[in-house]
Amino acid sequence: MTYTRTNWNQHYEGGRAFRPLGDAERALFAKHTPAPDGGRALEVGCGTGELAVCLTDLGYTVDAIDFAEGALARARKERDGAEGVRWLCLDIEHDDPAGLSEDGYDLITMRLMLAFVGDRTRVLHSLAARLRPGGALVVITPVAANTPEERRRIALEENEIDLLTEGWAQVERCDADGLAFLVLRDPGGSFKAVEKGRPEPQAVLGACVVVTDDCGRVLLGRSTRGMWELPGGRIENGESAQAAAVRELAEEAGLSARVEDAHLLTLLHDDRADVRRVSAVVRVTAWTGAPQVSEPHRFTRWEWHDLHILSGLGAVFTPSAQALEAVWPGVLPGLPPVHSYPHADGSPAVGGEPAEAVRLRQKMADAVIAKGWAPSAPVQQALRTVPRHRFTPEAPLSTAYDDDLAVVTRRDKSGTALSSVSAAWLQADMIEHLHLEPGMTVFEAGSGGYNAELMAHVTGPTGRVITVDLDPYVIRRTRRLCAEAGSGRVTAVLGDGSLGAPDHVPAEGFHGMVITHNVWDIAPAWREQLAEGRYLVLPLEIHGYTRAIAFQRQGDILHARDWTVCGFVRDQGAAARTKQSVTLADGRLTLHFHDGPELKTTGLDEALHGERYEVPTGVVMPGMTSFATLQVYAATTLADHCRLTTDRSSENPLVAAGGEHLPTLVADGSLAYLTPVQLHKGATPPESRWEFYAHAYGPAGPALADRLIGCAQQWDRHVRHTGYPPMTVHPAGTPDHDLPAGYVLDKAASRLVFQWPGGSADARPAALTAAGSARE
Repeated sequence: MTYTRTNWNQHYEGGRAFRPLGDAERALFAKHTPAPDGGRALEVGCGTGELAVCLTDLGYTVDAIDFAEGALARARKERDGAEGVRWLCLDIEHDDPAGLSEDGYDLITMRLMLAFVGDRTRVLHSLAARLRPGGALVVITPVAANTPEERRRIALEENEIDLLTEGWAQVERCDADGLAFLVLRDPGGSFKAVEKGRPEPQAVLGACVVVTDDCGRVLLGRSTRGMWELPGGRIENGESAQAAAVRELAEEAGLSARVEDAHLLTLLHDDRADVRRVSAVVRVTAWTGAPQVSEPHRFTRWEWHDLHILSGLGAVFTPSAQALEAVWPGVLPGLPPVHSYPHADGSPAVGGEPAEAVRLRQKMADAVIAKGWAPSAPVQQALRTVPRHRFTPEAPLSTAYDDDLAVVTRRDKSGTALSSVSAAWLQADMIEHLHLEPGMTVFEAGSGGYNAELMAHVTGPTGRVITVDLDPYVIRRTRRLCAEAGSGRVTAVLGDGSLGAPDHVPAEGFHGMVITHNVWDIAPAWREQLAEGRYLVLPLEIHGYTRAIAFQRQGDILHARDWTVCGFVRDQGAAARTKQSVTLADGRLTLHFHDGPELKTTGLDEALHGERYEVPTGVVMPGMTSFATLQVYAATTLADHCRLTTDRSSENPLVAAGGEHLPTLVADGSLAYLTPVQLHKGATPPESRWEFYAHAYGPAGPALADRLIGCAQQWDRHVRHTGYPPMTVHPAGTPDHDLPAGYVLDKAASRLVFQWPGGSADARPAALTAAGSARE
């Protein structure tokens, strides 16, 4: 029997109730879950509120929820005067949980109600995420072995109880007058791909059916072998993979679909013992019915699962795990190797998302817009429309929609990020600076899917986005996720982004180009493939300081129009540059040389053991003042420049004020750096006062410090309140006499000219080159 809100309203409005809370249960709550100071509890399925009041007696503040208004009406009436209880009407399985406490709970209870929950595993995972550290989830349920046959529907079998405890580090089971009283703590969970016995015959061909509900959750069955599996099975004689998928979906899970809505994505081939196993991954995009156990000898239940919890499910049948990874690359990392043979014809986009995703997306968009990163209506609408979480399926919704967080989607063996979905504010800012219009064609280097789909939304039905990446996995993932949730207007191309996309350039050039990884140089192909007057936005490294700069093309010259402080993963292509660095003082200090050769560091370790020279610059700032322009100013106007970073694992006496990425000069066995020092701590950060100091070591330290002081004072006088300078990028080989006056930074393929204010008309003598020498 299916229990609906209507059934339960009738149940409670008719004066019926459940088994009263017994003394044994009360004693177990008092023993195992005493309330901490400020303890907050959530009772799921509160009924008439008897347990909620009991928990307040233990010292908890309680959120008591039920999806039946009839139950809550009785609870408010029968528990009138109960303090510390908030009664909420909420279906924990299907409703958006926005009304629950964002601070989490010390105790969550589910009494005599879990047998009526369909997707138990998903619900328990979502509740576990709301537990505070040290908190407990208590499940009280009748046990089938102790329950009369005619009432077994309200009880759980032992194997169902065992399933509830999977993924919890601490499990205590007590008896409460015949009821199972489970105390679950420390949720974690993992998954492992598990195998069955030897397949028969020598080679088998089967179908794995991937189907999602209207919230984007995937259907898995709990098999009698104790593992999770997709619907599917053998392909019969004369049957196509799509037809087999439709048949198996109906036979195993009770869902009906048309063959026209079953799409073959890929064939997966691996070996199990001496048997070649081939699995056809079939994506079903439309279906009817409700999941039900039609083959109880094979499956005990069917449940819909959120994608980001798949890696915590425990045992997953290997072909099912590989099929899930084929559809959503990244959701189940570390699987055994498998050969994949993608089908040329993909499947159409599949809709579906929970109400929580819609709410969080609007919240993210509101935050980005409020901070001024998305002033235009098209970009605002893209942020509100494109489902970011579907391009980060391995991440919880709260992580996917954090406006200030980049979601790493691929790392190397050392843990270094290779690919990510950048923070939403930064994506919006860079897209705004492309000045896109409907119908334009855009190039992107560094794929992932979400950023490309944002641009596709801005450029509209007649626009197009070409995204290029040299990592086959990233391209496969981008293609799959765009196929699942995209517009159909993004083309993912495997290749080196520094070469652009020569086979896809419109006749007049790309109308916008964006690079989504740090670059040391500006590849000639980007300028050459950009339409005249249009914009190239990229994160450019200038002596290691990264700025997202919007350049406008005017002939062979790129003119900087906007600057944003940022950070991205590093370039992996042919234009990538290995960062040079030297460690000092047993690893406590590191000097970084990004532009030009390593400076001579002989004698620096000895100098660091000597007395430190300290002198104020006279440049005083309120707290929260940005000095991002000072970093670039020092890097582009001072010879002998490098960056200094410190070991943050312990306090470092060599750098009194600490800090990262400090402007530094090195020469003649000596070192000097600029660092901010707090003079006064105010009631608020803007009321505090900071001053730049020059610190120096070694015999030439005072002279180096004087150069840094002069730089800081020039910046304070001419740059601090004016921002970044006019800056142009010229092709390598441009003669000096064809360059405008300014400070020159030479790179392999380009010459950058910075026209800082306050300098002489002829700034060439102080200009920097990639060789590190002064240009005369």
